[in-house]
Amino acid sequence: MLSTTLALATLGALACAVVYGTDVFAGLVLRPALAALDERALVQAAGRIHEHADQRMPFPGAAGTIATAGATLTAGLAGHPLQAGLSGGALVALLAWLALYLRVAAPINRELTHAAAAHQTPANARALQKRWDSIIGPRVVLQTIALALLVGVLAVT
Repeated sequence: MLSTTLALATLGALACAVVYGTDVFAGLVLRPALAALDERALVQAAGRIHEHADQRMPFPGAAGTIATAGATLTAGLAGHPLQAGLSGGALVALLAWLALYLRVAAPINRELTHAAAAHQTPANARALQKRWDSIIGPRVVLQTIALALLVGVLAVT
């Protein structure tokens, strides 16, 4: 059962790395680039980015969360408390990330995507982007924690 835990932790780490890398890129590159645009260009760029990201990113996010939950379960059932604790901590971080995303980022993504498709520029476009930007740091931290804990599962075995 330990080999199943390791396989799931590996899958979880790889999937989390996709989301982690995307969030780091958003914080380091997209945030300052979008801040330099006028509101119309900001809405078009951010809306189109979110349009594609929201179609494609749920797969690695869900895969990472499900694999991490599976690693936690199999480690616990196999009597490996350290691996269960590490992967369980990763799962908590991933669920906190998901809550933050669903509560703050997803509604903004939908609003900007809709505005971009309709070729409209909401009066609060800059405020929406600032609100989205305000949680990228915490999202990166949560993904870092999850990824580090999953690597820890692999390292202690």
